[in-house]
Amino acid sequence: MIRSILPLGVALLGASRVLADAPTCSLAQKCPKEAPCCSQYGQCGVGAFCLGGCDPRMSNTLDACVPAPVCKDKTYTWDNNTFHDYYKDIGSYLGDSSKVDWVGQGEPIPFEGNVLLTMPEHSVGTVLATTTYMWYGSVKAKLKTSRDAGVVTAFILLSDVKDEIDYEFVGTELDTAQTNYYFQGIPNYDNSDNITKLSNTYDNFHEYEIQWTPDTITWLVDGKVGRVKKKSETYNATARQWNYPQTPSRVQISIWPGGLDTNAKGTIDWAGGPIDWNSQEIKNYGYYFATFGEIDVKCYNANSPPGTNKKTSYYFNDASATNNTVVDSDKPTVLKSFLGSGTDMNAGSSTASGSASQPSNSNVNTVPGGSSTPAQAPGGNSGSSSDSSSNGGDSSSSGNSGNSGGTSNSGSNSNCPSTGFSQSCGSSSTNPKNDGVRVVERSLGGSALAGIIGFAWLLLL
Repeated sequence: MIRSILPLGVALLGASRVLADAPTCSLAQKCPKEAPCCSQYGQCGVGAFCLGGCDPRMSNTLDACVPAPVCKDKTYTWDNNTFHDYYKDIGSYLGDSSKVDWVGQGEPIPFEGNVLLTMPEHSVGTVLATTTYMWYGSVKAKLKTSRDAGVVTAFILLSDVKDEIDYEFVGTELDTAQTNYYFQGIPNYDNSDNITKLSNTYDNFHEYEIQWTPDTITWLVDGKVGRVKKKSETYNATARQWNYPQTPSRVQISIWPGGLDTNAKGTIDWAGGPIDWNSQEIKNYGYYFATFGEIDVKCYNANSPPGTNKKTSYYFNDASATNNTVVDSDKPTVLKSFLGSGTDMNAGSSTASGSASQPSNSNVNTVPGGSSTPAQAPGGNSGSSSDSSSNGGDSSSSGNSGNSGGTSNSGSNSNCPSTGFSQSCGSSSTNPKNDGVRVVERSLGGSALAGIIGFAWLLLL
């Protein structure tokens, strides 16, 4: 089954303003000069379009996207009193990661040392992303999932060129963590696998970890290895490349309605069935919710690329967007206003005065958020410790079926080393398979944020 990801140009993260009749973008159709940045969701614009999620391959030029802040070792906790100092809605962030840890949209609520990601009735949920990018490293998150049919919780790594490493949780499968990965968004039904036999993921905190190196991805639950994927197993002989996540990525956490009645049947089925907006959760609290506790990021800290974080920002110097095209640089990351882009960071500075000024053009619309902040918060344990009674060791097939939208070949090739990391393998700087199809299709169990795209569009109809 395939979850369709249409480039509708509206999403909860990656753009704070959307041009009316905004041009769309893909690998085959780059953004125009007047709206140079291609957002994570396939529409062109300026300002927040050029910050987190901006895809340089589909933008007007490679440097239209603002360079991404480099990785920082940090343990993220959630303080009720200072929450709005370190978290900002995407409409209030201009790229200064020294002042803001998380950006997003929806209805996050700090509660008893945790943050609740909420999904009120008929909303599209909540999504948060770190303002800095990991280029390999490890990330741990203590969390309790949402529950009920059609409700999905996600904890993922996602790069601007759509490399991705996932944990996703379906609300009817409270003993299972689904794991997945993608290279540049290419759909592949063989990439998903499950970690099972967890103790109730709604009632109990577990610690989910992704360890990511240039050679291996390891998924762990409560310190126990649940799955390992080696880069040496991902070689695509047809495209002559490693289909392995390899570019700087943000940590993203979310809750979203996979069972929305307007979604594709395959997605609804994967999400456990249609979502019930009249459920006991909605009656008790006014929203579905997932509870996130402490999140710990450790950078890879390599002495030489790939995986360095010695300077200020990352950018790509080639449209192939593989790890050998990432530059650890001293380029600035902060726009003067939402009129700016990577090619004109100071646009709008005469009116911005360093604040998050917005375009006043009548052709610009604000991306809609969720409903008003819920009044109630459910009880629960602190996220400071995980439940040790779980077993995160067993893996089984996710049950996804069908044919991949691209060719996958895990065989080895003498021109491509299975250790270290080289992406050239005799290929050209642009991949002939990169025709844009892969960014509009995903197998079931793919990115939570990808699923949000179509749902957010509904709010504009």
